[in-house]
Amino acid sequence: MSVNVAIVGATGAGKSTMVKMLAGVYQPDSGQLVIDGQPAVLSNPAAAQAAGIAPSYATDLGMGGASPAASVAHAAMAIGASLCETVVCVHAQKQATGHAEARHGQVWNGTEEYEEPFGAVGAIPMHAAAAARHMHEYGTTSEQLAAVALACRRHAALNAAAAMRTPIGVADVLASRWVGQPYHLLDCCLSSDGAGAVGGPTPERARSMRKAPRHMPGLGPRHPGSIYEAPTRTTLGGARAASRAFGMAGITTADVDVAELYDCFTAIVVITLEDYGFCAKGEGGAFVEGGRIELGGALPVNTHGGLLSAGHVEGMQHITEAVKQLRGGEVEPERQVRGARVAVVSGHGAALGAHATLLLGRDPA
Repeated sequence: MSVNVAIVGATGAGKSTMVKMLAGVYQPDSGQLVIDGQPAVLSNPAAAQAAGIAPSYATDLGMGGASPAASVAHAAMAIGASLCETVVCVHAQKQATGHAEARHGQVWNGTEEYEEPFGAVGAIPMHAAAAARHMHEYGTTSEQLAAVALACRRHAALNAAAAMRTPIGVADVLASRWVGQPYHLLDCCLSSDGAGAVGGPTPERARSMRKAPRHMPGLGPRHPGSIYEAPTRTTLGGARAASRAFGMAGITTADVDVAELYDCFTAIVVITLEDYGFCAKGEGGAFVEGGRIELGGALPVNTHGGLLSAGHVEGMQHITEAVKQLRGGEVEPERQVRGARVAVVSGHGAALGAHATLLLGRDPA
């Protein structure tokens, strides 16, 4: 399966941002599919109506940081099933300012009574458990995790739209306060307001688009469930998801020019690189050292700065960045990966229980 992908992305929060992106990509008579990666009451109908779109099919996904990548996979399936000819996947959230708004308590996944009374509240403890186990089993160090933060910050410094552009060093990461061992503050992603969108037509409609489409030769979902009940904390859903995506595309990691990997915490990048097969299990810490994942290195990772430094839109900007890199000429020249033809994107969420992999390419599959 291969689906042509056209893209438009933006930063900023609120309905107006989504409406502009939806209305700016396609006209309202083409039978769009609209997927909102952050479900809320009537989120899809409200977004579609505001943009003047009456979609033939619409759905919401609730997979946390895996939602944007998974929404693109759902779009591909919808096109393959002839449910629509053009897709728009949108994702918007208000992490930075939304917490200040009035809200009510709600059950998240039904396991709160078994976790939260013991301190397992939010994303930090569960991700810290994965990082600590990786350090215990393989000797991964805090300095190696810091290399991920440094790479993202160096890329963000070249991105005019990034939130955090001040240079940092390993010492800065290690000197930042603990938020949940083994994570320091600079090992952790930002909280941001933002939005983004990905649009894709059928191959026939792609020929009439203003910008050259980029193709999706492979995709792979995997949902292993909560990390607290998993048989391992050092191999996550990315292993099976990537195997399926690379198998579908008929390529290997050696063909990948740029990687946009979900980086809610530094150790997740290390584990994802291992799970995807860029290095052996346990070698991810050494793999990220020495500038290997920086621009100019063997595998540039998160060329926009990622969740760690550019902004947190739950992975949607990882997808938009990948397409821009493959098109060429759409990012600052200093952070363009020259000759990039294949990009891999990861989505990760739902208490480490959901993963989605996308492979994007310049050429049809």
